[in-house]
Amino acid sequence: MRWLPFQLNPDLPAEGITRAEYISRKFGPRGNTYERVSKVGETVGIPFAFSNIKVQPNTVNAHRLLHYAEQNGKQDAVAEVLFEAYFVNGANITDVDTLADVAAKGGLDRAAAREWLASDADRDVVVAGDMEARNAGIGGVPFFIFNRAVGVSGAQDPETLVDAILQSMQPRQVKTA
Repeated sequence: MRWLPFQLNPDLPAEGITRAEYISRKFGPRGNTYERVSKVGETVGIPFAFSNIKVQPNTVNAHRLLHYAEQNGKQDAVAEVLFEAYFVNGANITDVDTLADVAAKGGLDRAAAREWLASDADRDVVVAGDMEARNAGIGGVPFFIFNRAVGVSGAQDPETLVDAILQSMQPRQVKTA
């Protein structure tokens, strides 16, 4: 499994904006409590705590961290820590020190990750990956690509995902001119 970059809000400033402002912009003054997502999370053991989130982040550096983690063989572990930090603990994932803490909890050297994040290393790679996804028609997350052949958008039931996996394993027909 690989985690590829896709920003839901690529136009946010580097430091993000307040979560309250974001919710108001996106859903109007009454906002959205993400109640449905929270209930689904409960059924699979994910204790989403959206009320803990104070900063709606620009996620370029978080995606850079996942890219760095992939280069160091720790991408999945770092992704799990990152998701918990943000969705459960409400961590400000625009902050380089916070991301360095995530890196360390995911098995990477904190100082090396922090130094890397403080630079602009591979920013262009992450931004290009985000644009590639957009140009391919991806408009939201989650989005699954199985065997580089079958894409599935949105939160789906297990049967739909299994069907997509099985479909992706079928021999591909090569088109000739």
